Amino acid sequence: MERLNKIAFIPLDERPCNYEFPYLLAQGTGIQLARPPQDMMGLKKKPGDTDRLWSWLEQECGDADGAIVALDTLLYGGIIPSRLHAMEHSQVAERLQKLRRLKQINPQLRIFAFQLLMRCPQYSIADEEPDYYGDWGREIFLQGYISHRAELGIASMDELEELADIERRLPEEIIDDYMRRRSVNIAVIQDVLELIAEGLIDFMIFPQDDSAPFGHTAKDQQKVRAMISDRDLELRTYMYPGADEVGCTLFARMVHEGMGKTPLVYPRMAAVQGPFVTPLYEDRFFYESLKYQILAAGGLVASSAEEADLILLVNTPGETMMEADSQQHPFFSYDVYRNIIELVEYGDYMLRHKGKPVAVADVGYANGADHKLLKLLKQKGMLFELAGYAGWNTSSNTLGTVIVQSMLYLQYGRTPQHMDFLSLRYAEDLCYCSVVRMALNQGEVEAMGLSKFELDGQRGEVSRLVLERLGAELEKRINGGWGRVEVIDCYMPWNRTFEVGLRVRYHPGGPS
Repeated sequence: MERLNKIAFIPLDERPCNYEFPYLLAQGTGIQLARPPQDMMGLKKKPGDTDRLWSWLEQECGDADGAIVALDTLLYGGIIPSRLHAMEHSQVAERLQKLRRLKQINPQLRIFAFQLLMRCPQYSIADEEPDYYGDWGREIFLQGYISHRAELGIASMDELEELADIERRLPEEIIDDYMRRRSVNIAVIQDVLELIAEGLIDFMIFPQDDSAPFGHTAKDQQKVRAMISDRDLELRTYMYPGADEVGCTLFARMVHEGMGKTPLVYPRMAAVQGPFVTPLYEDRFFYESLKYQILAAGGLVASSAEEADLILLVNTPGETMMEADSQQHPFFSYDVYRNIIELVEYGDYMLRHKGKPVAVADVGYANGADHKLLKLLKQKGMLFELAGYAGWNTSSNTLGTVIVQSMLYLQYGRTPQHMDFLSLRYAEDLCYCSVVRMALNQGEVEAMGLSKFELDGQRGEVSRLVLERLGAELEKRINGGWGRVEVIDCYMPWNRTFEVGLRVRYHPGGPS
């Protein structure tokens, strides 16, 4: 492929992690990443305008080198609508065939796509699921989990009794609706695989959002893996844990393909057992997902630091992963079964004495950064010297984000856009996810007469409070003689505390 000039991009939804992150990472590369106007995208449970999105995509692909498309957006209107729709298979399949038009318009177009395997959360909350999930979500999960174990012959008698009780209580119309939608989504994935086999889709990822080793999603995963194998598509179709980072991953892969480059990444772990931890919300050892994340972005795992283009410091748990909001009282293993001091000293040595680019995957906790690790990085003066950093949401969300940022750093260097994105990670992953959000969720929003699932609007009093708090936390935890981070905009994208929308600016130097 010649040097890339333009890529048309359909995000998974309108949240910043999907709509903004790939766009921000593309800034400074010289590649135009064209994305649809915000008003075409949906809003949480409200689907995007699929007719307008298809028209926009056709228009933009006329002079594009490649297209990166979230099929859930083009088919259902977004990630949440893919779990809520009432369409028949034939309706969705008809939409899918519109992909053919893209290569008729531009035969040289490379199409990289992704589509989620529908998740099955373990809790009864309807925030991102059908309304009945608020009453029956736990039962729907357990019905799938125990019945899968029963099929495998490993369910206990207690589990079988629980399954019988659930199936007596769970309303038939609810489980029928849920399973009908799952079957439609799997049938469409089979259609997608035919397009890959045909060569219409050049590369595909089926990410697994909130996966588990047993249950409805695990069974769907087995079906899809068999379909991929039957069509000999393993080298062009990946399936691994993740979701909101995949737009970034495919951008990096397309960039590397265009350049004809394969970056080598050497991961250095904080704990001996770190590679064998199964992260929260995932279904396999951490190291297996790490290999996929590097591979999917167009790189390979290096066998030594010497041959590596990039050193990736990986802050794994020592034994069992906890949520970031519990790190004031962590498990014994966090202090004893891992060594983040050695991790930081090693990274500092590779950066200062060996001249190797160093990035940090902060996956010690789920849903936020590790306070201790960031404190050490600040003491070493490394925060604004890194090739990349991330520490948000799931382990795979973090991995995909930092791997892409640091791989682009290898090609394009320390651009102003790189520094701004690095600064955004510190503001969001540490100061918001691990500090400010925790305080909001521990009674503050309730004291305001609100709920963590329903605030006072995207730009209400909560967003003003968050903006003020972030400034104070950045001063305390990040800003110093090497640089400082200024938050210039703050809003709450889905009117809940879980995610925040920020615009930040990096300023070199600053008060020591």
